[in-house]
Amino acid sequence: MLRVGIVLFPGFQVMNLGMTTVFEFTNREMSEPLYEFVLLSERGGPVRCSSGFTVTTEPFDDSRFDTILIVGDNDLLPSTPSLIEFLKRAAPSARRVAAACTGAFHLAEAGLLDGRRATTHWFYADDLRKRYPAVKVEEDRIFIIDNDVWTSAGMTACFDLALAFVEKDAGVELARHVARKLVLYHRRAGGQSQFSALLELEPKSDRIQTALSYARRNLHTPLSVEQLADAAHLSPRQFTRAFREETGQTPAKAVERLRVEAARLMLETGRHGVDVVARDTGFGDRERMRRAFLRAYGQPPQAIQRMTRGIE
Repeated sequence: MLRVGIVLFPGFQVMNLGMTTVFEFTNREMSEPLYEFVLLSERGGPVRCSSGFTVTTEPFDDSRFDTILIVGDNDLLPSTPSLIEFLKRAAPSARRVAAACTGAFHLAEAGLLDGRRATTHWFYADDLRKRYPAVKVEEDRIFIIDNDVWTSAGMTACFDLALAFVEKDAGVELARHVARKLVLYHRRAGGQSQFSALLELEPKSDRIQTALSYARRNLHTPLSVEQLADAAHLSPRQFTRAFREETGQTPAKAVERLRVEAARLMLETGRHGVDVVARDTGFGDRERMRRAFLRAYGQPPQAIQRMTRGIE
């Protein structure tokens, strides 16, 4: 059985405890439990979370764990000397050390991220980079695996991290089955962006939202202004004006962002070639997709593929 020590502290972000549900449902699918998870804290006993209730923990000791996982918080709470001492002591004997959300700051304070690639919640990524210049921070990632050190983005990305544990420990099919049981999209690729084009566009009216949803479902088609206007039940002229007013972009620019996002996700899965991705996301040919990737990311599609393979 793989023992997972989950390190908590007063004020920890309670959503991170959701990772234990991934381990719980993995155990339910096995003939024998795969994971034993232990909640740890400096002194043991009750520890209050960000939502105000308490959970019971065991105190730090010299027990060995397969995985040491430290959670994050909402306010970048400082590391205590005992916490850092525990991380330094426990990490060398663990097969894997991990941090969810701003837990990466504690790993960095313990020196465990020096020279390594890591991520955290996008809101705090610049702080991590400035405080710990020895860490190679990549803020726009769901999670990153650098040998035996794993870090994830904030909030719901902890589920992706936990599912990645399961995939590594027990195989992709079991991870997919657990995700379905939890009514989750099978874990997002580690290199996937923390941001969503649809969320960033933030249309205000139902009509423009409907047009964008239509576009995302039909990226393989030309998606002319006339098509989108028809989906929104507006004339092309009315639609173009309303779209720009609500999103600050032209329909063509927004559609390109949706295509790039979809293409990047397909490339990150590693199951599709560049030509297939270009066709299925509506770019038509790899050169047109290459130009769009350069505008969006400053890198061609092949570079995104190589980077993703390095992450996972």
